[in-house]
Amino acid sequence: METEITKTIKCKLIGLTKRKLELLNREYDNFQHFLKTGEDRGVYSATKQQGKRTYRKIKPDREYPLVIRKDLMDIRKTDNKLAKYWARIPVHGVRGGVKVALAHQPFNFEEWEICGSKLVRTKDGKFYLHVTVKKKVEVKKEYSSIIAIDMGARWVGVSVALHRNKPKFYGKRIREVRGRYFWLRRKLGKEKKLLAIKKIGHKERRIVNDELHKIAKDIVDEAEKHNAIIAIGNLNGVRKNNKGRKVNRKVNSMPFYRLKEYIKYKALERGILVLEVPEFNTSKQCSKCGSMNTERPSQGVFICKDCGYQINADVNGAKNILKRVHAYMVWAGAVVTQPEGERFVLNYTPQPPLMGLHGRSPVRKGGEEVTPLTFLP
Repeated sequence: METEITKTIKCKLIGLTKRKLELLNREYDNFQHFLKTGEDRGVYSATKQQGKRTYRKIKPDREYPLVIRKDLMDIRKTDNKLAKYWARIPVHGVRGGVKVALAHQPFNFEEWEICGSKLVRTKDGKFYLHVTVKKKVEVKKEYSSIIAIDMGARWVGVSVALHRNKPKFYGKRIREVRGRYFWLRRKLGKEKKLLAIKKIGHKERRIVNDELHKIAKDIVDEAEKHNAIIAIGNLNGVRKNNKGRKVNRKVNSMPFYRLKEYIKYKALERGILVLEVPEFNTSKQCSKCGSMNTERPSQGVFICKDCGYQINADVNGAKNILKRVHAYMVWAGAVVTQPEGERFVLNYTPQPPLMGLHGRSPVRKGGEEVTPLTFLP
């Protein structure tokens, strides 16, 4: 199955001379003036047209990125020591535009189709080029395993897989960073140091994003190595709980959505399928015997009153997600490869009963419960 993926690469402009900086600032300021008043003080004609199409409602107190049309976006690879890639930004009155260097990054623009881009100016006067790229990838149709991921309050993600016996826990570093910065913000808040709060917020986000990328890469690397599908618990309702203020704060501070998106696009770049699995009763049902007669004496402990099974609550949830996606694949015409060597071929056409159930109740086929899944993207 072929699918198209789109992503945005944020490139910092480096090595700008005084003249180039003046030209970019002039074009940027004139573009803002044009959007808000309609008066043209000197903006590249195609940029004006694209700006009208992109920004329909203009707020007077807001700055808008300068829009660069797809056919005018020129990024080329060079042997220049300053930067691997250089871009040309169209500017009014300057033939050929302004040639700018993009900060080094491990992204290969040659492998992607470059679409429209936006030039962004930060409050401290630095410029970034947000380049939108896309390409078609062939998603695999044959898999040998499944990696299931559950997201919770203590761990940003817990994974189990058919090809290994032990679970993997992700997010210890994120939890530590979130906790430390929470108390630091509270302390600065009492001292009314608002600027400092904003500054540490940016630093916290950078650290957390870096950790999320590492987690996503680890999961996708494992999926590629073991030829596995990735199944992620549906995020709907993950923040709706009444476990107390402390637990609620930890849940709400966890960047579940960002991790899911990072896993999704990293996996699709390599042709690995990602499924989103409704978490209906996955936290309440025993993954060993299927009983609903269970309890959670604490946030991290799961106990089945019928079979006596005791396990980490997030691991139990991940195991239920694994069983659910495996059951769906068998029902939908896919046979999963077990460690013994049975082959797994995915049928990409979801059956009609899967639609419109929103995870509220399972579908029954042949007396077995099968829960609706969502294909990503």
